[in-house]
Amino acid sequence: MGAQWKHKGRVENAAAKGKLFTKLVKELSIAAKAGGADPEMNPRLRMAVEAAKKASMPRDTLERAIKKGAGLLDGQVNYEFVTYEGFAPHQVPVIVECLTENKNRTATNIRVLFRKGQLATSGAVSWDFNRLGVIEATPPEGEVDAEAVAIEAGAQDLEAGEEGATRFLTEPTELDAVGRALTGMGWTVSAQNLAWVAKNPVQLEDEARAEVEAFLGALDEDDDVQSIFVGLKG
Repeated sequence: MGAQWKHKGRVENAAAKGKLFTKLVKELSIAAKAGGADPEMNPRLRMAVEAAKKASMPRDTLERAIKKGAGLLDGQVNYEFVTYEGFAPHQVPVIVECLTENKNRTATNIRVLFRKGQLATSGAVSWDFNRLGVIEATPPEGEVDAEAVAIEAGAQDLEAGEEGATRFLTEPTELDAVGRALTGMGWTVSAQNLAWVAKNPVQLEDEARAEVEAFLGALDEDDDVQSIFVGLKG
């Protein structure tokens, strides 16, 4: 969990899936607004489309979000990107990225959510994180030397991912190129995004860890929260 925190079981019911779709629609729209409606020419949009498909978002919902963001439908997309830094319980560092059309509402909600932790000023936490591209990918069948693949694809580093996947770390500007290189080498890319990766993640067990997980889960429930990055091992 030194990178992006993901709410376990998030899509197990309709309400949770609705919240996930809300976040994905925002990302699709803002990506299309920033770089155009063609995923092949817009790496951020391509990543958002892949995430939406993985979440089984209906095609018409996906396409409408892209068209709205690109200005091809009535109505403006006025989301702003806001980042908050602070600490979860037990002084675990947290970076929260939000997309919102109402910064005052978001700021109020974040302050309330951080009552069980500590909201900090800009830079108070991010100095202890690296801004990197992160790619989760699984290899083709057969023996594969992941380290050699990382070097050939241009990745900066690699580590074990979830369920047999490998997590490749890249410079932010190299994220799309490394993802394409891995795909070209037969790897299946399940996720790729820019992330804050903790330099010194904290190890917690039992009740302390459960307390932090509950704090992160409450943050994740807010519709304006897009991504949560936490300095927590495991």
